[in-house]
Amino acid sequence: MDKKRKIRVLAAKPGLDGHDRGIKVIASALMDAGMEVVYTGLRQSPEQIVETSIQEDVDVIALSILSGAHDFLFPRIMELLKEKEIDNMLVLGGGIIPDEDIPALKDAGIAEIFGPGTNTGEIIDFIKNNVER
Repeated sequence: MDKKRKIRVLAAKPGLDGHDRGIKVIASALMDAGMEVVYTGLRQSPEQIVETSIQEDVDVIALSILSGAHDFLFPRIMELLKEKEIDNMLVLGGGIIPDEDIPALKDAGIAEIFGPGTNTGEIIDFIKNNVER
């Protein structure tokens, strides 16, 4: 991969969650940090998210959820990526996710979970330090 290519991030809102303020703040911060961000909009299915990530050739999928369906939707996205033999994409989650749910999400392949109040610099640093180039 070209070392000069910007990190490409797909910012997605899976499921029926209609709140997008947080993901828009994150997307803006990532763009300010020099990344290219594709925002899918609200109410995306796991299938739509995975297909868009492939079409847009992204390095990172950043998922945001507040509906409580993270325990189904996040692992489903990881299953679809595995079915398509995509194993080099960094997948992050954020939103209202109880601490007790985080270990299962990480076991499913989500690299990190960022909760409310996380400094955007922490997310930027995590992406820069963990994306496969």
